[in-house]
Amino acid sequence: MMKEIPPEKKNIVDKTPQWLRLLLFVLLWIVVSFGYTSYMAGKKLEDIAYSEFKEKVASGEVAKIQVKGQQVTGQYAANQEKTDAQTTDKEQQTQEPGVFSTVLPGFEDPALMALLEKNNVVIHAETDETNWLARIFISLLPWLLIIGFFVYVNKKMSDQMGGMGGKTGPFGFGKSKAKKIQQQEVDVSFDDVAGLENAKNELKEIVDYLKDPSVYLALGAELPKGILLAGSPGTGKTLMAQAMAGEANVPFYSISGSEFIEMFVGVGASRVRDMFQVAKKNAPSLIFIDELDSIGRVRGTGVGGGHDEREQTLNQILSEIDGFSKQESVIVLAATNRPDVLDPALIRPGRFDRRINLEMPQKSARKKILKVHLSKVKMAEDIDYDQLAGATVGFSGADLKNLVNEATLLAARKNKNQVEMQDFHESRDKIIMGLKREDRLSEKEKNRIAYHEAGHALAALLLSGADPLSKVTIIPRGRALGTTEQLPEEDRHNLSKEYLLNRISVMVGGRAAEEEVFNDVTSGAGDDLKNASQLARQMVCQWGMSEKLGLMVFKKGEPHPFLGRELTQDKDYSEATAQVIDAEVKEILHKCHEQVKTILHENREKLDRLAQELIEKETLTSKEIETFLQLD
Repeated sequence: MMKEIPPEKKNIVDKTPQWLRLLLFVLLWIVVSFGYTSYMAGKKLEDIAYSEFKEKVASGEVAKIQVKGQQVTGQYAANQEKTDAQTTDKEQQTQEPGVFSTVLPGFEDPALMALLEKNNVVIHAETDETNWLARIFISLLPWLLIIGFFVYVNKKMSDQMGGMGGKTGPFGFGKSKAKKIQQQEVDVSFDDVAGLENAKNELKEIVDYLKDPSVYLALGAELPKGILLAGSPGTGKTLMAQAMAGEANVPFYSISGSEFIEMFVGVGASRVRDMFQVAKKNAPSLIFIDELDSIGRVRGTGVGGGHDEREQTLNQILSEIDGFSKQESVIVLAATNRPDVLDPALIRPGRFDRRINLEMPQKSARKKILKVHLSKVKMAEDIDYDQLAGATVGFSGADLKNLVNEATLLAARKNKNQVEMQDFHESRDKIIMGLKREDRLSEKEKNRIAYHEAGHALAALLLSGADPLSKVTIIPRGRALGTTEQLPEEDRHNLSKEYLLNRISVMVGGRAAEEEVFNDVTSGAGDDLKNASQLARQMVCQWGMSEKLGLMVFKKGEPHPFLGRELTQDKDYSEATAQVIDAEVKEILHKCHEQVKTILHENREKLDRLAQELIEKETLTSKEIETFLQLD
């Protein structure tokens, strides 16, 4: 009875690729053919000369022969009348198998056929066509296998790279690597992008144009050729492009700027031409180029000058965008967080006609983003969206998504069946300040850190106009041994001088508390002093808040459009002015330091009580502090 093949082995057979099965069959055929040839060679055919063959036929020693082309194999007669003395050792060896072989001469021998018939030799003849075809196939088989292998590798590389039309791999080196995203693969729409309403309205207009261009063309409107999405990292540039692809329902090609560049000159330009050619054939369509600044930087700054591969690629992009006609309906979306370094020819009208800036989400937008991400999470009923939105000032959309994910992972680690508010607080602390450190602080060091953080907290509570205190802790996290958190009541766009002075006073409150209590200082205030000095210098040099220097602005270099820091160190003022700037910065820091020292000295009892409470509980919220200090 035949045994049934186990399911696991059957699955292995079914999953075996067809090319592998074919290769195994060919290898098996080669092995069988080689074995048969070896077997036939092992029969010890006696190779005799043609003249000797004729002599044996004439003497009646040959019983039958087989003719295939010029090759003749034969069998001796069974009853050969020879004496033992006449039979040599060689003949005995050949007579045992009773076979021999010879080769016919190139000329015709008319006497051979008469000689064979006279001695009653049985003749079997067949053409050599089969052997000829087999030899050709065997000689071509290695080349066929090599060519088939490269074709297979090229197909696999094309499928994995997902190029436009599958034209990648070793035979498509100059083809575009842009990935064509099918409509069913896009599960993002504008409804999934919370906030950024102005940006969505701009892109919705382009989507409407792609769906029904007749309304716009009837009024003489032209389709924008390029849209530049600029914003800080994590603000949703790529997500916005995906949403536009999901809404437009047209072919969508996505590629990163770095994928154009290779070590060979001209490859980038070739890939640009191929990408735009395919997009034009499938118009209306969308092309999305991520990280445009990797190829769109100002020309003339590269190592190779005008012959730089990056610049050749940029020139080709400029040429392709200029070549669009009104009827092609091909739109190029590009994303970058460095619009300041782009070539002017790239961002002029007619190339990238529109520039959409994606800003950091405000409180209302953060609340919407949190709702979108929390809709996929099993959460507790006590989740306060307003509190979470207020506690995440400066968070981008990507940061908020990470916050929700970290809180979910934390809840799962604690074997909870839902995510609670406390999980979000812990996740926020982890993202901002880092993981809890396992350091065991001595009582003396813990006491000093408690007074340091109490100084920050008390200054934030007692200074009018400062950001409200959220919580204070002396649990080491990341590089900080303790932390005092303030949460602004609202998003601020304009910062007043009074508000900035209060911020500096809170920053130096820890140092002032150490001086007040221990009459000594430590290195713990290093980061506070760095931030306070930087803020005071901005007040003097950028915002005109110095009476001595007036409304002049002094800069050391070009500021980054999103990161808020200067990119170079070339100052535009004299050494005498630099001395005045330093004196003004020092004066601001001194006044804030003296102000907070006075406040802490007048409230020394509250400072001691707050520090002792921190030593006992390690973490205190603003409500707990106001309760036991009896602050109004």
